[in-house]
Amino acid sequence: MLSSATTALEKFVTDTWVKATWDQFLMLADNPDYENGRFYYHQGYVRIEMSPVGPRHGRQNSVIAYLVVLCASLRNIPIFVFTNTSFRKTGLDEFQPDLAFYIGSGLKVPPDNNSPVDLNEYDPPTLVVEIGATSINDDLGQKRLLYERSGVREYWAVNTNLRDTIAFSISDRRSGEIEESQVLPGLAISLVESALQRSETEDDGAITRWLLQTFTQG
Repeated sequence: MLSSATTALEKFVTDTWVKATWDQFLMLADNPDYENGRFYYHQGYVRIEMSPVGPRHGRQNSVIAYLVVLCASLRNIPIFVFTNTSFRKTGLDEFQPDLAFYIGSGLKVPPDNNSPVDLNEYDPPTLVVEIGATSINDDLGQKRLLYERSGVREYWAVNTNLRDTIAFSISDRRSGEIEESQVLPGLAISLVESALQRSETEDDGAITRWLLQTFTQG
């Protein structure tokens, strides 16, 4: 649920949505107190996530990254992966997902620099992934609306505690749940969940060998 407006930026509350202008958002983004935060801005509200990231989150982040890259690579599909990267449509929106992928040819992929990706100049990511435990309700709510508006074609929300993935295909600013990826046809979301389940007991090499066998037999 969105919080009410704060009276001053010094009293800003993290890990929730707070009413703010775009200029206030930029001031917060430049504040060294939040240099390790992840920033979101949508419809006049800002959210800065400062919760610590543990090994469960980091491991599942890695598993999904190499699963998606491996799937695309074996099918000769061009792919670029960005981790914790800021994407900005000036004055309107900003998001900094755990993972963002550009999948396919002919896309305007952002250059190699340290500035937020300008979505007025470059294409939005094809696939965005958010991985969280305490933030999962927000991942399925306000962030989902943000990605609908931003031109992302597919969105996965991962619950780290359950190792559960809810995937959405997005078109015309509307999203619907899917059981198979639309940007990587043939990739069942249940396979993503199986890989996450395996990460609880298996090392990355074993998971990669299993994925290779699964993809080449498919």
